[in-house]
Amino acid sequence: MSEVIDIAVIGAGAIGRTHIDTLARMSDMRLSVLVDTAPGGMALAASLSLPCVPTIEALLASGLAQAAIVATPNETHLPISQTLLRAGIPVLLEKPVAESLDSALQLIAVADETGVPLLVGHHRRHNPIIRAARAAIQSGEIGDLVLATVTCSLAKPDSYFEAAWRREPGAGGPLLINLVHEIDLLRHFFGEIDSVQAIAGNARRGFAVEDTAAVCLAFSGGGLATLCISDAAVGPWAWDLSAGENRARFPAHDVSAHHYAGSCAGLSLPDLTLWRPAGEPDWTRELRPSKLAVTPADPYEEQLSHFTTLIREGGAPLVSARDATTNLIVLDAIRSAAANGRVTTVDLSPLNCVSGTIFNNGIGP
Repeated sequence: MSEVIDIAVIGAGAIGRTHIDTLARMSDMRLSVLVDTAPGGMALAASLSLPCVPTIEALLASGLAQAAIVATPNETHLPISQTLLRAGIPVLLEKPVAESLDSALQLIAVADETGVPLLVGHHRRHNPIIRAARAAIQSGEIGDLVLATVTCSLAKPDSYFEAAWRREPGAGGPLLINLVHEIDLLRHFFGEIDSVQAIAGNARRGFAVEDTAAVCLAFSGGGLATLCISDAAVGPWAWDLSAGENRARFPAHDVSAHHYAGSCAGLSLPDLTLWRPAGEPDWTRELRPSKLAVTPADPYEEQLSHFTTLIREGGAPLVSARDATTNLIVLDAIRSAAANGRVTTVDLSPLNCVSGTIFNNGIGP
C-alpha cells in the first residue's frame, strides 16, 4: 500500500461533502474518486478534477480506491458495504449502521467473515470533548449516574426534506438521523440501556416519520436519562449547534445541551463544566464549577486518522458494526415504546446470533 491511501467517497450529499472537505486536510489520505449519479455529485467531481463513477461495480473495476467512505441513504448501507468488504476494501460507514436490525446483523456477519475493517461513523466518539468527559466519568468524578438530560432542538428548513428518504420510515426522522448520536454517547459514557419509554409525534410537519419525541432511558448500571428531540423546534440547545464540530455547516452557540448529574458531582457538555460540592453533597450549598482540560481537535479528522490505523495495522474499530447495531436496537425499542405507550425492554439477544470477531488482519505494512 502506498504511503498515501486513496479513498473513494460514495454519496456526495451533506455528510459526504463533510468527509470530502475533511480529506482535503489529511496528509495520509486523499480523495481519489466520487461515486454518485446525481448531477450535483458529478458537478462536484468535475470541480475537483476527480473521476466520478456511477456504481460500486464501476468503482471496483477502476482500481482507483484502496478504501471507501459510504455516505448514502440508510437502506443502501448493507448492499454497498458488503460488496466493498467482500472485495477487500475497508469501509467507513456513516451512521446509522443500517435501516433495519436484519440488515445490520447481516453486515456484522459479513464484517466478521471477511475480517476487513469496518468503522461506523459515530464521529462524536473521536471528539476530544467526549474523550475528556468519558475519562472523567470512568474515573468516578461524578460518582454513579443518577440523572441525565439531553436536549436536541434542530429547526431544519423545508429544503432539507426535499430528499424523499428523510421523510420515510426506516430512513428519516430525527430519532434515526439525530438521536442515534445521543444514544451512542450515553451508552459510551454509562453502559447499556435496560428499558425505554417514549412519546413521539409528527404534528409539526405531518410526515410519515416523527418530528418531535421525548424519551426516557433506564440503564443497566442504574441511573435514568431523558432525551428530548425535534427537527422542527427553534433553539440552540443541541450538540450540533453548540459543540463547534462542523462550523462550515452549523454555528457554535455558547450553551450546554447535555447535563449529567451523579452522586458526587454534575457535568455539562459540550462546555466540559464539572460542578462539585465543597464537602458532602447538600442542595443548600453552592457548587463550585471547574473546566475539564481538553486539547481541541477536529473529530472528523480524528476519525479518519483512526480509519487509517485500521487500514494499515488492523485492530478493533472504536465503533464496530456490532456496537452501532446496539444503538439501532435501542432506537427500535424507542419506536416501539412510542407506538404502544408501554415500557419496552431493550433486547440485545439478536447480537448473540452472530459471531464476535475483532478485526486483526491489517492491510498493508
